Amino acid sequence: MLLRVDFNVPMETRNGQLVITDDTRMRESLPTINFLREHGAKTILMAHLGRPKGQPVEKYSLRPVGLALHDLIGHSVAFSHECIGADAEAIVKDMKDGDVTLLENLRFYAGEEANDPMFAEALAKLSDGLYVNDAFGTAHRAHASTAGVTKFVKQAAMGFLMEKELQYLEDELANPAKPFLVILGGAKVSDKIGVIKVLMDKADTILICGAMANTFLEAEGVGMGSSKVERDKFHLAHELVQLAKEKGVRFLLPIDILGAEEIKAGAATRHSGRISPTYNIPDGWQAVDIGPLTIALFKSEIARAKTILWNGPPGIFEIQEFSAGTEAIAEALAESKATTIIGGGDSVTAVTQAGLADKMTFISTGGGASLELIEGKELPGVAALSERV
Repeated sequence: MLLRVDFNVPMETRNGQLVITDDTRMRESLPTINFLREHGAKTILMAHLGRPKGQPVEKYSLRPVGLALHDLIGHSVAFSHECIGADAEAIVKDMKDGDVTLLENLRFYAGEEANDPMFAEALAKLSDGLYVNDAFGTAHRAHASTAGVTKFVKQAAMGFLMEKELQYLEDELANPAKPFLVILGGAKVSDKIGVIKVLMDKADTILICGAMANTFLEAEGVGMGSSKVERDKFHLAHELVQLAKEKGVRFLLPIDILGAEEIKAGAATRHSGRISPTYNIPDGWQAVDIGPLTIALFKSEIARAKTILWNGPPGIFEIQEFSAGTEAIAEALAESKATTIIGGGDSVTAVTQAGLADKMTFISTGGGASLELIEGKELPGVAALSERV
């Protein structure tokens, strides 16, 4: 049984060893892995890590992930240094019912991202004709392990995680309980214009934060100092603000920010006070988080919502001095009685680091895949499947 999982987990070096800093994606795949094991399947896991660009790169090896998976499932995990070929086939041949084998990083092979039929067929050769895709985070990519391989197996089904992702991001958001609140952060307006337009037809209120808010603010005449601003996208900002007015959607931007002279721990910071076209962010300073007035505003909106979708933090939360806004939103969502959906990406890391993941209704494991699904785009990794588990 071939099982595509999303083990593209964040890692860092500690005392000379690569350590997984957030294993959310691994944990979310456990129901499918354990189900297959309990039913006697010989489970062959396929995954990728990082962007090795079609060649072996030691720091992107999945071997440390295999060791971590051993601890999570309480069962030995064989590791194949190859994804295809005689060595991989030999390891698979020695598997017993209920065993698990993890293949090396798929992206060590150029054929993976190229969706090369020969590579896809070689992967399929390891299976018994059965394939399950539980890697929602890569479902928006037509790669060999997500789309191509389905042409060379008898059955191609989705795993429990994939099914849950579709349930919340597709079914739940099709007719959300009102008021429906959307919180969108991130770096670029251009990355999320499609999603914003789609959500305009469903949301009652949209809160814009993060670096993308800088573009909206400066488009409205608020000088943002040295902050990141997409000045060539002012027309998009004006278009979206006007669209919100036409659809009766409350479209709220930060009313104050935390500024910093440098993006580093220990940098000098100061709150802006209420910002306006006549009270700007000075040159040399840049927005790194929302301020206390905006935090209070956002918390009041969260308190009255019945459904909340959050994608993208309001600040550079990885640096403690810039994390207050992100932590406040996570805590407010945890206290909310609303259906809370965390739409992948850095928002997942934020709630996990805050120890609040179990307080959310649903946490998506896919960043780009989540946005494309919400936008209504067809996901190749889903379209290629023949049935559900």
